[in-house]
Order: sequence, then C-alpha cells, then structure tokens
Amino acid sequence: MNKQIKVLAFAGGLRRGSYNKALVRCALEECPSNLSIEVFDLEGIPPYNADNEQTPPQSVKDFKDRIRQADALLMATPEYNCSISGVLKNAIDWASRPKEGNPLQGKPVAIMSASTGRFGGVRAQMHLRHCFVFLDMHSINEHQLMLSDAANNVDAKGRVTNEKTHQLMRQLLDALATWTIKLQYQP
Repeated sequence: MNKQIKVLAFAGGLRRGSYNKALVRCALEECPSNLSIEVFDLEGIPPYNADNEQTPPQSVKDFKDRIRQADALLMATPEYNCSISGVLKNAIDWASRPKEGNPLQGKPVAIMSASTGRFGGVRAQMHLRHCFVFLDMHSINEHQLMLSDAANNVDAKGRVTNEKTHQLMRQLLDALATWTIKLQYQP
C-alpha cells in the first residue's frame, strides 16, 4: 500500500506556549513519509450551542470538513482538573453533532498529552478514550505518548527537547499509520 495517509492534528490548548501544541510540532518534525499531517487550530471555534447544530458557524464547518478529508486524527490533550480541556471537549461536541453525518464516527485516532505534572496527562487520555467509545472512534491502544514535566522538556521556542519523546512520537505515528491501513483495508 503506497497511499499517503492524511492525518489531521489538533491540540486542546489555546495558550501560545501550549505544551500540547509543542507535541503537534514534534509530530510534524517526526512525520514518516507515508503520512501527511495537517494542523487545525481550535482557536476560532465558539462554545457549542445545540440551537446552531443545523447551521454551524464557518469555523465549525471548516473543522468538520477537515475531519472528513482526513484518514486519521492525532489529538493532543492537556489535562485540566483530571480531565480533558473544555476547548477539546467543545470541539468534539461540535464535530459530533448532529449525530447523522458525524465525521468522527469510525475515524482512527491517536492521542498524546503533555503536562507539567508527573503523570503527563494520563487521566485526560482516559477520559478522551471514554468519549471515543460513544462516538465509535477507533483509538490505537498499544502506543501512548505522555510527556510529563513538560516545562523542563519543551524549550522557550516551543520545541520538544526530550529525545525519548521524539522516539515515542515516531512509534505513535507509525502505529497510527498501521492502524489506519488496517481499518481501511479490512476484508
């Protein structure tokens, strides 16, 4: 299979110096030749409002279109209060509504997280996986990337400096490519 796999990557943090945005940049640096990664910034997505489901704002339409065009997703989640960020949850809510035509359904996805704490966002990843079950998304399970102590592993320019994280990123992206191919070409 020689097709290049299109991955849409986004971070659930809006902060200019977001460690999760640093992980997305690391993914771009470590992207294998069989993947292409497009980055979407969640900055312009307004708070979810069910009254606007049928006529969503343009930023939401763009987000959903990019999800549809992608073969797989790569999400970077911060951990706030032992869960995912409101920004990421909001984006998922918009993308998954209305249920008919939900572009997330059946989509392969890899999760990564960065945190200043010792656990690297593991609790946020677990909550995100729970959302994926309901949305019928297919997350890779074997490879996980959690960058702990992010303040000491991301430099002032927003570059991940930890070589082990770069190695884990390569493994995560390779696993996402393999998983996407497996799901797309099942007999």
